[in-house]
Amino acid sequence: MSTSTNTSPAAGKTGFRLPKWAGSFGVQIIAALIVGLILGLIAKYTGSTKAAPNGLGATLQTIGSSYVSLLQTAVVPLIFTAVVSSIANLRQVSNAARLAWNTLLWFAITSLVSVLIGIGLGVLLQPGAATGITEEAKYAGKTGDWWAFLIGLFPKNFLGLGASSTVTESANAATTVSTAVNFNVLQILVIAIAIGVAALKVGKQAEAFLTFNASALAVIQKVLWWIIRIAPLGTIGLIGNAVAIYGWDTIGSLGKFTAAIYIGLALVLFVLYPILVRVHGLSVKQYFSGVWPAVQLAFVSRSSIGTLPLTQRVTERNLGVPSGYASFAVPLGATTKMDGCAAIYPAIAAIFVAQFFGINLDFSQYLLIVLVSVLGSAATAGTTGAVVMLTLTLSTLGLPLAGVGLLLAIDPILDMGRTAVNVAGQALVPAIVAKRQGILDESLYNAPRNGAAFADEFAADKAAAESNERELADSKA
Repeated sequence: MSTSTNTSPAAGKTGFRLPKWAGSFGVQIIAALIVGLILGLIAKYTGSTKAAPNGLGATLQTIGSSYVSLLQTAVVPLIFTAVVSSIANLRQVSNAARLAWNTLLWFAITSLVSVLIGIGLGVLLQPGAATGITEEAKYAGKTGDWWAFLIGLFPKNFLGLGASSTVTESANAATTVSTAVNFNVLQILVIAIAIGVAALKVGKQAEAFLTFNASALAVIQKVLWWIIRIAPLGTIGLIGNAVAIYGWDTIGSLGKFTAAIYIGLALVLFVLYPILVRVHGLSVKQYFSGVWPAVQLAFVSRSSIGTLPLTQRVTERNLGVPSGYASFAVPLGATTKMDGCAAIYPAIAAIFVAQFFGINLDFSQYLLIVLVSVLGSAATAGTTGAVVMLTLTLSTLGLPLAGVGLLLAIDPILDMGRTAVNVAGQALVPAIVAKRQGILDESLYNAPRNGAAFADEFAADKAAAESNERELADSKA
């Protein structure tokens, strides 16, 4: 009876097997990008639009938005449990305050260099001159607000959650009310830090809570792993939907501005970051191969918050940053470390607006751009990021907010590159700080990738499957 359940090695070799490289997570994501691009083009040229998507367009849109929703669902419990656990682990760390200070310092240093690159490109390329645009666009969206940032640090409820309702009235007098729940990551960080510190102060009485929190974190990480495993499917939907809706034909007369933004992003990602990696004695190749899964997902999802769970995982598993530190630094970076959205983009865009409206900027105004870019990303935390950051920059400089409306048509195309650079920087700074403080696991950083940021999870799943097969065979025997 047992012979019917066993499979010989020879028999296993006769079946079809995928090549080893096909099992690599990075290869799967690249393949998904190609498939999504093809499907997006098919949808676009068969008449799919944002307002009236056809069957393929609607399918891609649903797959992409559903996957981002899954990622965002994991953000709140992951941040809370990870930050509380990391603070609890500070009992074994003697330089916690130094780690936090160095993290913020390197956030500021990389933002400073990035905004200087943006200003240099804006002055050199003159993206706002001779655009051929004659109509002045209007902007009536959210604007950045320093005071709102300070007020926003105080949580409105225990979970830092909020809800907004939209009332829609149709022609037949029917009324539809839809409610969307949102969360403020910065507020969740504040809550988790407060609870973690309180647990340390309480001492022995908090041990049961900390044990439960550690168990909850392990469960959440397993669920997160399941979500990450279907990232190639989500990538197909996200990139396919982006191509179907926007394509590349919306650039039009803003091509020079778009080129300036992407040149700036490329200089930060492929010049500034590699220099910082090499200066700290680390391999550039290993950095890019390690962070690339998160960068790819950030590019197609256009969401630093949605990519946060994957960013934290590759920072720990690929770049060798200790979990206790990464669980603090990466969520903080997802809200305040935005070299794409808060440095390159507002610098070039502000210069574009000034040039478009014929306004000459003096040295003091360029200094203001630097100041707002270095400090201002936190003022847009939990909001729509780059557009709000631009309004904050324009209002600080006294430039017309109507200029924002000129750039909204191509914002989704720009947002792909901006978010990818944001996420790359959010993983880079913890790796640099960990290296400088002597806590980076360099053997893990330099380990062969083989698609293996998740090798332990693959091995665990395989072992569990084999164990289940053995139990089933034993029960049948």
